[in-house]
Amino acid sequence: MPASRGVSREDCEAFARDGAVCIRALLSPAELARLAAGIERNLKAPGPNARVASRDDDPGFFFQDFCNWQRIPEYRELIFESAAADVARQLMGSRVVRLYHDHLLVKEPRTRQRTPWHQDQPYYNIDGRMSASLWLPVDPVPRASSLEFVAGSHRGPWLMPRAFLDNEARWFPEGSLADLPDVEQNRAAYPIIGWEIEPGDAVFFHMLALHAAAGVAGGGRRRVLSVRFVGDDVRHRPRPWRTSPHFPGLAEELPAGAPLDHPYFPVVWPAPRGNAQG
Repeated sequence: MPASRGVSREDCEAFARDGAVCIRALLSPAELARLAAGIERNLKAPGPNARVASRDDDPGFFFQDFCNWQRIPEYRELIFESAAADVARQLMGSRVVRLYHDHLLVKEPRTRQRTPWHQDQPYYNIDGRMSASLWLPVDPVPRASSLEFVAGSHRGPWLMPRAFLDNEARWFPEGSLADLPDVEQNRAAYPIIGWEIEPGDAVFFHMLALHAAAGVAGGGRRRVLSVRFVGDDVRHRPRPWRTSPHFPGLAEELPAGAPLDHPYFPVVWPAPRGNAQG
C-alpha cells in the first residue's frame, strides 16, 4: 500500500504557478538505499529501451533507460509503496494517479553533455493537463548540475521536440510546432528556477514545463530515477510516429481519447487491488 505524505498549500501553489516544486526529504535513508541498489541493478542489466545520450568524445557518460518497473523490484517499491504517488496526487489535484513510465538518467563523473531545454509531453502519446513527473536523485546534486525550469512555461504552448544529440525533429513534422526559444543563450530574460538537492529530496514538475540540466563537473555521479505520473484528465493520443518511450501494441488495444486504462499504466493511487504490479 502506498505511503501517505502531506504536501503544504505553499507547495501546491508553487507547482500550479511555476510548474515545478522541490519536496525535501521525500524518501527515508532506507528507501533511498534500496532505490540506489535498483539503479545499480539497472545499470548492470540495461533494458531494451536503454540508450547512451552522450558523444564518444565526452570524458563522462550519460546513460538513459525507460520502462523497467516490471523487472526492477526496487523501482516497483518506490512507485507502489513510497509516498511519491500521494504527493503527485495532491500536486495534480487528481482523484486517481496512474504510472505513465519510469526513466533512469545517469550522468557519470565529468560528463559534459547537457540535457538541453525541452518539454516532455510533446514526445509522448497523451493529452491532458494533470501530470507530475518525479525527478529523484540518489546522489547530492549541486545547483549547477541540477534540473532547472522556466517558471510558468507549463501553461504552454507545446514546442517542437527534437533529438538531444542531433537536434532532429523526429516526432512532429518540421514547422508544425513553434521552436523552443534559446533559453541558454539568454538566461537573464527567463524566470529560471532550480534547487540544490540532497539525497532523499525530490523535484516534481509538469510534463509541459521547459527544463534542462548541465553536465556533471568533478568526481560526483548524478544517478536519477524519474517517474511520470498522470491524473484524471489524461487521455491516449496515438501518434503516427514512434513516441519516446514507445508502448508496443497500445494503439491497437486502446482507442484514441480513452483514459489510460491499460496494464502499461497501472493505478498507483488509491492502493491497487490484488497484484496490480505485474
